[in-house]
Amino acid sequence: MPFLALPSFVPSLRLLALAIAVLLFVTTANAASGNMDTAEIERLTGLKGTYSKEENVFKVSKPRTDVKIQVDKWPMLPFMGLGSWAAFAPAQNGQVVMMGDTVLFEDEVNPVISAAFEAGLEVTGLHNHFFFDEPKVYFMHIGGIGSSAKLAASVKKIYDKVAEIRAAHPVPSSQFPRTIPQENKISPQPLEQILGMKGSSKDGMFKVVIGRPATMHGVPVEKEMGINTWAAFAGTDSEAVVDGDFAMLADEMQTVLRTMRAGGINIVAIHQHMTHEKSHYLFMHYWGKGDAKDLAKTIRSALNKQADYPE
Repeated sequence: MPFLALPSFVPSLRLLALAIAVLLFVTTANAASGNMDTAEIERLTGLKGTYSKEENVFKVSKPRTDVKIQVDKWPMLPFMGLGSWAAFAPAQNGQVVMMGDTVLFEDEVNPVISAAFEAGLEVTGLHNHFFFDEPKVYFMHIGGIGSSAKLAASVKKIYDKVAEIRAAHPVPSSQFPRTIPQENKISPQPLEQILGMKGSSKDGMFKVVIGRPATMHGVPVEKEMGINTWAAFAGTDSEAVVDGDFAMLADEMQTVLRTMRAGGINIVAIHQHMTHEKSHYLFMHYWGKGDAKDLAKTIRSALNKQADYPE
């Protein structure tokens, strides 16, 4: 049986169908990624990323290979959990949500927290993943919402801050600047006046503890059950050290953290202590050095940002 001749316009129809298919693919991909310009994210972060079609998320990763790390006397490799990352997902109103985790050494943590705030990001957690790690490694969680370009540039700024610190000091530091006097001679009265509350003294040290209200299993709990903010001062009035804990509601946390960093106090942990308490509290541990009155003023300023202690 002889072949039937196809009309001359059939090849053109095939090309048209192919063009429509390509257009639909591109349109679908753009719709899936929403307002994310993935090429721009890669360019601004300086990192290659991967796209998850299932979750509609674009993610960039940066392994920590610049400092050798041992965990339990074993050489730790980035694949085993030593990689910083930032993930981007389209949100409503033309915005993008970013969440990430950043691998840091102790001397990097607070400069990077400050860099994150300066770049418009939130810091949402700070903790360790290992025991017996040398040097000690911490993980700082970050977040933000905005344009993909702004968020990607902000992520790059915190990675650049890490690189800047390591370029100046290839080996992570083992202590904060300034020494702590061996003898404790803290004057309580000026600190009580600044903080606006009475404290307790012992062996030249001074401490205040402030309760916050909550319920656990229907039972009222507060200061004595661990729902508290506290600050303890040692050293001398001019060369003091303060350490403590802040109990924070979620909506208070960013402002409290920013205030503490603006006053030069170091953040050393951000986590929760309980589950199922109402209201739910997050806790921030801190460590600062300097003039005792200046440290107390920063803590008072942070307290003023909280609902229970308005200015």
